[in-house]
Amino acid sequence: MGRTVANAKNLTGIMIVATALVAGACSSTSAPPAPPLDAPALAEAVQLDAVLGHLQELERIATENDGNRALGTPGYDASVDYVAGKLRDAGFDVQTPEFDVTSFDVENASLTVDGAPVELRVLAMSPSTGPDGITARLVRVPADETPGCEATDYDNLDVAGAIAVVDRGVCPFSDKQKVAAERGAAALLVVNNEPGPLSGGTLGENGDQFIPAAGVSGEDGAALTAAGSATLIVDTVVEDIRSRNVIAQTATGDTDNVVVVGAHLDSVPEGPGINDNGSGVAAVLETALQLGPDPNIANAVRFAFWGAEEIGLVGSTRYVESLSDDERNAIALYLNFDMLGSPNPGYLVYDGDDSDSVGAGPGPEGSAGIEQTFRSFFESRGVAADGTDFDGRSDYGPFVEAGIPAGGVFSGADERKSPDQAGKWGGEADTPFDPNYHSPEDTVANIDRDAYAVTAASVGYGVGVYAQSLDGVPTGDARDQERSGN
Repeated sequence: MGRTVANAKNLTGIMIVATALVAGACSSTSAPPAPPLDAPALAEAVQLDAVLGHLQELERIATENDGNRALGTPGYDASVDYVAGKLRDAGFDVQTPEFDVTSFDVENASLTVDGAPVELRVLAMSPSTGPDGITARLVRVPADETPGCEATDYDNLDVAGAIAVVDRGVCPFSDKQKVAAERGAAALLVVNNEPGPLSGGTLGENGDQFIPAAGVSGEDGAALTAAGSATLIVDTVVEDIRSRNVIAQTATGDTDNVVVVGAHLDSVPEGPGINDNGSGVAAVLETALQLGPDPNIANAVRFAFWGAEEIGLVGSTRYVESLSDDERNAIALYLNFDMLGSPNPGYLVYDGDDSDSVGAGPGPEGSAGIEQTFRSFFESRGVAADGTDFDGRSDYGPFVEAGIPAGGVFSGADERKSPDQAGKWGGEADTPFDPNYHSPEDTVANIDRDAYAVTAASVGYGVGVYAQSLDGVPTGDARDQERSGN
């Protein structure tokens, strides 16, 4: 019996050795680990045909759903399903967290001055005048360095019960609305600071707490100055609903140093939102698909597709507000991509160091390095990029406010291309970067494909750089010290 047991033990040992040898042989023939991520290679992998394919799907969704993909619509829900489905099919763990948001709709709007109609655009989230509107005096607030932004702009003016008329510029529409309301105005009209109608514009989620507000063109604004009174109808409906973001993160990389990459998924009600912001969504989505769920990277990458941006950055704001201190501190930086294929395109990177000295100041420490990363990418493509201000009009806003370094790329909205920019990049000077901004004409047909090929690739490049290295971006204790001012 003892000998039999010994033989059995020897056999068992041989089987163990043999099994280990077989396992070793199998592992030696399996696929080797993926090589470390290369930023230029990821940029090249984000191909124009693929991102245009995503745009065509988003346009199809809008066409099948009343022409838009706006907050609270079937078109938005279908957009969420498309993006989430693509990510899940690629192997990502996808979340679609819900958040509360206040929706907005315009039932009727008109402005009559001296018996003649004047074109106007209601600012999103404006409270209602009621269906009958209001008739009141027009009081022009003099233009200065802060038009309608400060209470002192109303010195020596009697605006109680009147419709205040202010110029666009310098501060958010919500600031102008709040100041006018505090001085007793019954409503606010914002005059565009360049020719043409005032396109888009929102008062933010709390805009319905103050006074009705709308915008008029620069040309019509001049006529208002000479008029005595006007009748304004801004018949709006505001209601509370639920919306969703889409969030997906790589399974690899350091989760204490997360690179967040975002684009807003909703359109305005007026159109399909293909440049604004299907273009950003498609480029971020394709970058995620090319990167894959488990790449060989140093830092985890989180892809975010925001809801309710068009009424005041609500999806991204709710997300940042939902983070614990540890979760917020784990975000190394935020990259934002909003409008990448404008028809009269610019090549604009967020001015992280405020070297342009325009509008808002610099971003949090590390934003200057992000700016330089994207400038270097464009230089490699033979393009000299310009800076663009952190003006609070896109989803970097909540991250910057939370002290998180931020940056990204933008091809221009309703601002006009300067002669200098037209000389550098081509296109038409003194014409909006996107003349189809917030309109039914914001379609795939009006995307500038040459520019979009470059700006979409910049998404892959930025992700590739920061997924591997956070050089120049303070993290952990260094960022805590920066926030505290030590």
